[in-house]
Amino acid sequence: MNITVIGSGGWGTTLAIVANERGHRVTLWSRRAERAKEINDLKENIPYLPGIAIPTSINITSNDEAIRGSDIYIIAVPSQTLREVISHLKPNLNSQAIFVTASKGIERHSLKRMTEILNEILDAPWERLVALSGPSHAEEVARKIPTVLVAASASNETARIVQEALLLPYLRIYTSNDVVGVELSGALKNVIAICAGILDGEGFGDNTVAALVTRGLAEMRRLGVALGADEQTFSGVAGLGDLVVTCLSKHSRNLRVGIGIGQGRSLDDILSSMSMIAEGVWTTESAKELAAKQNIEMPIVEAIYKILFEHKNYREATTELMTRETKDERW
Repeated sequence: MNITVIGSGGWGTTLAIVANERGHRVTLWSRRAERAKEINDLKENIPYLPGIAIPTSINITSNDEAIRGSDIYIIAVPSQTLREVISHLKPNLNSQAIFVTASKGIERHSLKRMTEILNEILDAPWERLVALSGPSHAEEVARKIPTVLVAASASNETARIVQEALLLPYLRIYTSNDVVGVELSGALKNVIAICAGILDGEGFGDNTVAALVTRGLAEMRRLGVALGADEQTFSGVAGLGDLVVTCLSKHSRNLRVGIGIGQGRSLDDILSSMSMIAEGVWTTESAKELAAKQNIEMPIVEAIYKILFEHKNYREATTELMTRETKDERW
């Protein structure tokens, strides 16, 4: 098949390599001409995937017209720019293609998931939209370290097409029809990972992190079910799997944001020093708004929001969480 990957960051570049290895004709589109030229010249994406060779058979371009006629579009751009990028590219997109979002986030203000944005802009039927998510740091997939993902779509057939298109000995892909649960899992776990980083930066131990992951998962599930997700999704690869890797991995950008805060740095200082996007920062804002709209209790998300946007002291926030009214454990 003809597959276009939109977005030349680490994950987009990795997915282009995967699709190429699977035998497809692959185009990697970058919104910046200088980035496309640099990757083409060096056959390496130095800022995001240093040391990983990019096959010469991948067409790397910033030319919008080069993406016409693709059978599958895989979108791997930051969640807050997805609307802008797809609106820009719409005249050159094959309207009959399958659209796969590999972006993890919730759009600010509209509070829409990535497939909802694609449906709105492209007027594409839900049966041709797929959410691809799971515990998958690009740095590891590019080095062919065994990884598992989930492809979720309203159409079982479409999910299986994407599964087949990217399946490799080191990349196993499950299918699901719970698009809501898979997308929310991928977005909300980044929020909990910021909190895990704060605990790390403050010097708390394994007991605290285990409590955070468990109760953070409960909050993710609680909101997800209220929005129509299948509760079992949050115990699977896209839910618990992605939550664990993002809260514990050295590759996690959201964890790094939290570590910086736990070490006393300001959010602005942390973000200005990072070359990659930490999706959890803006997802925290969106998650808080969604919880309020659904009247869902999410005390961890609420605490992280206050730390990030209201400059609340993280030690004080931790004390408040630990001294909340006692109750039975419930999910």
